[in-house]
Amino acid sequence: MTDGAGTDLPLIRHNDYSPLDPPALGEWDPALSVSVIIPAHGGQRRLDLTLAALAAQTYPDHLMEVIVVDDGSDPPLRLPEIAPPGTRIVTADPGHWGIAHAVNTGAALAEGRIIQRLDADMVVCREHIEALARWHHLAGYLVAIGAKKFVEEPELSPARLYDGVRTGPLEAVFDLSEALPSSTEQTISRTDGLRTSRNPYHVCTGPTVSMRRETFHAVGGLDPDVLRGEDTEFAYRLAAHGVVFVPDMAAQAVHLGLPAQRRDRDRAVRAVGPYLAHRVPLRRDLRKDRGRRWLVPYVEVVLHVDGDERQVRDAVSAALEGSVTDVRVTLVAPWSRLPAGRRAVLGDPSFELRLLHEHFAHDERVRLADEVSPTPAPTPFRYTGPISVPLGHGSLERMIAAVQDDRSGMLVVDLGDDGTATLERTEALGRARLLGADDVPTSIKATHGVRHGDRAEFWPVPAAPAAPARKSAQAPAEKSAQAAAGRPAQAPPEKSAQAAAGRPAQAPPEKPAWNPPEQPAAAPARGERSPEPARKPESRSRLSRLRSAIRRG
Repeated sequence: MTDGAGTDLPLIRHNDYSPLDPPALGEWDPALSVSVIIPAHGGQRRLDLTLAALAAQTYPDHLMEVIVVDDGSDPPLRLPEIAPPGTRIVTADPGHWGIAHAVNTGAALAEGRIIQRLDADMVVCREHIEALARWHHLAGYLVAIGAKKFVEEPELSPARLYDGVRTGPLEAVFDLSEALPSSTEQTISRTDGLRTSRNPYHVCTGPTVSMRRETFHAVGGLDPDVLRGEDTEFAYRLAAHGVVFVPDMAAQAVHLGLPAQRRDRDRAVRAVGPYLAHRVPLRRDLRKDRGRRWLVPYVEVVLHVDGDERQVRDAVSAALEGSVTDVRVTLVAPWSRLPAGRRAVLGDPSFELRLLHEHFAHDERVRLADEVSPTPAPTPFRYTGPISVPLGHGSLERMIAAVQDDRSGMLVVDLGDDGTATLERTEALGRARLLGADDVPTSIKATHGVRHGDRAEFWPVPAAPAAPARKSAQAPAEKSAQAAAGRPAQAPPEKSAQAAAGRPAQAPPEKPAWNPPEQPAAAPARGERSPEPARKPESRSRLSRLRSAIRRG
């Protein structure tokens, strides 16, 4: 085992961690310290059982600390008699409340190389911490997820539970025949342990999950403003960071009590909806309200300001008015170097750039930046293209559909003389950064795949509108005049002329035929398209001549 630098690891494509070979439980020597963080609000009895199970762990005591964060319990939580040696209770920082805030408080105090988040009503098997920690000794960009089932809270003392966990499996302590399986375990099983999952972050819920400490802080910890679904939102940001999610079914645990969804499913689901709608753009099902603006956009459109004012404005408008409206535009130019103070407004050397600054500085959907950020996270996609080729109405939609179809990490579109346009998947870009790749496209090709396309596929030429159908019948007024004169109703001019010439009537062409009738164009060879006839200047059109012939007749 190593400390997890992981530079020589086998390739992990998407979330298929199969090339990794973790050591067998009990047959390796851990080296990384673990900080177990337990957010808690009340529930002293359940907390006592949780700590008793942690006291029976196979992971070395000198490498494990436990931080219980009391999130406003009344009465305050106390440290029970049975607990791991390195256990302490701290109070959540004042000014905020909730699970996310409590976890962040604990993480700020954590000294371990690995952060293990655990709920205060979870009883884990004796190998739980060891099973998850072994993955982090292999690589620093893994997120390990434990298993859980729901059971009714038993009449069980902490001492009896400690003895049971220390000497045997959880089945010897709980009657798991009546346990309620979690939906996350069902998803894990259905997707081959998340190896084939398109969005593995979905099952990375909070009750038991671990990661390297630097990974936790790199994504900013949990969002204290998210009061429901904070674990899913956090996991989504981890995914955008490029991590690999590894569920380990050897890390067994039971959740004391049934899930909240069982008590009031509709209310529980509705409570999560708005938090995730604003922060998890991949949840397209939550963004169905028309005309809305969301906290985290679906796509960042990056445009480098290298054209004139009108060209830039047209490119921005095209990006914002496409079929994908969930967009934010980043205009890249040396905005910060525009000098302040008195200047000749009309004679300003930066006149054009200042005009653009004033055009877009107050538009909430446009961001002005001096350079492109290393990653658009938590926005899941980033488009970069030339100003000279504005996005077509459906271009972004087509590009996203293409990369979603084969899960590729990057799409490169050849625009001919105008260069290329790219669509990057943020999680693929994040993986390349975690791997320290010097050549990002090559790294993305190895982990997620790179797709190539041409301009016509994503900027299709609009079909020419069909010419309006010619009326086959004469206007009522003309028919009445002909009837009054004792003449039969006449056919359209072309048909009359054709009949007079002894030729069968033909359907009128969509465009006027400029070749003279007596010199028809040569028929194309089989399999070839008819060439577009060249237009020749004439004093009168064919239609005018036909009308004159009819009048003379």
